[in-house]
Amino acid sequence: MTQTQYFAGQVLLAMPGISDRRFETAIIYLHEHNAEGAMGFVLNQPAEDITLADILESLDMPDASENSAAPVFIGGPVDTGRGFVLHDSSYKSDTTIFSPNGEIGVTATLDVLEVISSRHPLENAITLLGYSGWGPGQLENELQENVWLVCPFNLDLIFTITAEKKYQAAMTLMGIDPGLLSSDQGSA
Repeated sequence: MTQTQYFAGQVLLAMPGISDRRFETAIIYLHEHNAEGAMGFVLNQPAEDITLADILESLDMPDASENSAAPVFIGGPVDTGRGFVLHDSSYKSDTTIFSPNGEIGVTATLDVLEVISSRHPLENAITLLGYSGWGPGQLENELQENVWLVCPFNLDLIFTITAEKKYQAAMTLMGIDPGLLSSDQGSA
């Protein structure tokens, strides 16, 4: 019997030819992955016509920071009305859930937005609506079918590189030319 490998804390890259158009060229931070399934956040799909300032305004939080034009991202197709903040370990609350490596936290409560709207906001934070989820064994099957490529964790890839450059940057980080990838699968 083979032991299942879990990839929480890593990054998934959509392979060319992925059948779900919502994930074309997606780069996903995989926050949780275990026998019960997986949960992650798409990092390179900005929401149209909504900014962090819009969200803060809708919650009656004055934006004293310089984040008014910061984008909000579509974290995935699951629970799109729910907000999440992906951030580094400089912010911790009772509701923050950290990845296994302890470097990335996810907070889904208003306290993190209060900090973001303050004069001293978080340096590394991404606001997301929704998430990407997989049931038990689903992600493992998709990995076997070459739907996703696993990329090692890289803090700059998550927070520093702009959304439109993340996919190419991840491929470069792994030494891969995306033009040489094939959506065909085979077995030996």
